[in-house]
Amino acid sequence: MKFEVTILGSSSATPIFNRNPTAQVLNINEHLYLVDCGEGTQVQMLKYEIKSSKIDHIFISHLHGDHYLGLIGLISSMHLNGRTKPLKLFGPAPLLEIINIQFKYSDTTLHYDLQFIPTNPDEPAVIYENQDVIVETIPLDHRIATTGFLFRQKKRLRKIIKEKAEALNIPIEHYPLLKKGAPFTAADGKVYKNTDLTVDSDRPKCYVFCSDTIYNERYFEQIANADLLYHEATFLHNLLDRANKTHHTTAWQAGQVALQTQAKSLLIGHFSARYKSLNELLDEARGVFQNTELAIEGNTYTIGDDMV
Repeated sequence: MKFEVTILGSSSATPIFNRNPTAQVLNINEHLYLVDCGEGTQVQMLKYEIKSSKIDHIFISHLHGDHYLGLIGLISSMHLNGRTKPLKLFGPAPLLEIINIQFKYSDTTLHYDLQFIPTNPDEPAVIYENQDVIVETIPLDHRIATTGFLFRQKKRLRKIIKEKAEALNIPIEHYPLLKKGAPFTAADGKVYKNTDLTVDSDRPKCYVFCSDTIYNERYFEQIANADLLYHEATFLHNLLDRANKTHHTTAWQAGQVALQTQAKSLLIGHFSARYKSLNELLDEARGVFQNTELAIEGNTYTIGDDMV
């Protein structure tokens, strides 16, 4: 099952010519999930050939502009392009008021159903589930109410060893039972154990999106053992006082989060515009946690693969 993330934006609040505000798209079994939607997100989607028509779920971490100011434009473009299927939007409760005011004064009535689900920044919660994935909120510690998001694959059914099944002439209608762990009884009464006819599916993987937050161990237990941890790393550690004042994380601290939570890989982003080159941020994080990469716009990262 495909499980990967494409970076559309990796910058923080103030503009810089070669980076865009936070946005990324998860591809989970060919279903697309948009996480944050900074200004210019839909232009980035066009640039990297991501079809907005395939996005049915949007997750907004908090209401600082670099994380949601592209949202109303995207929702409007979906409307103008003739969308009719529902769109689920998860985010802070006041976001709905912002959207309603915008559409009130632009005299816009969407042609599709915008289903808004408010998030609770005070405690973790499962906010969405389907046959592929479970999505949880992660309460973070920023200047305003903020949540991260945890995307955990569901365990798949067992895989049939086709050659063995065909050799025993197992009827195709029995395959669903095999996938669920049932044995097979042949016409002569011989019973074949399920473990002889199938193999276990891959271990479910986990992607963690930690948006803006000060370093705070209260969310560490929830995000433990992530296959890929995305964590903000706005500043170098020599600006720790600035990071604390603005409730952000340094690259060194992001490495510490990955190390302490035993993440398999770390992806850092939300870089301050003061950094024209990002190599120092990468080196600082790798000094703590070697398997670290920069969130580079246009790059796609497979969740579960080592990046270094």
